Amino acid sequence: MSINKPVTLTAEGKHELEAKLAFLKSVKRPEIAEKIGRAASDGDLSENGAYHQAKEDQGRLEGQIAELEYILRNAEVAQDTGDRVGIGKTVTVRDEDGKERTYRIVSSHEVNPSGGQISDQSPIGAALMGKRAGEKAEANTPGRTRSFTIVNVS
Repeated sequence: MSINKPVTLTAEGKHELEAKLAFLKSVKRPEIAEKIGRAASDGDLSENGAYHQAKEDQGRLEGQIAELEYILRNAEVAQDTGDRVGIGKTVTVRDEDGKERTYRIVSSHEVNPSGGQISDQSPIGAALMGKRAGEKAEANTPGRTRSFTIVNVS
């Protein structure tokens, strides 16, 4: 018997994963099944590249579906952490060079660095977790340790 570990998500992240799962099941799964059917109707399966590619695609898709189902089955929506940094919070920090950056802390399943979303398990995210405005944090990032002062948590 395996123990399922809770997966903490933002409410938005949970909704996005649910929508992705529904899309994979209702759109992608039938598309791949149709490709397999078309390729199988072409005859000898042992030398049918389209059939083998479609079966590989099906395997990857089923793996994605199983992973999303596991995450959602074990999902917990992040609780509000008040004025402390936590999953779902937006944090503005000032680095040692005086530059301000704003991050939204999310679970590792919701990361989008170009959108300013960093994981609570990333070096910077982990260093900020539980801190309040005015507090300092140090993150051991690849290449160097970075220091931050938390300007705002919302």
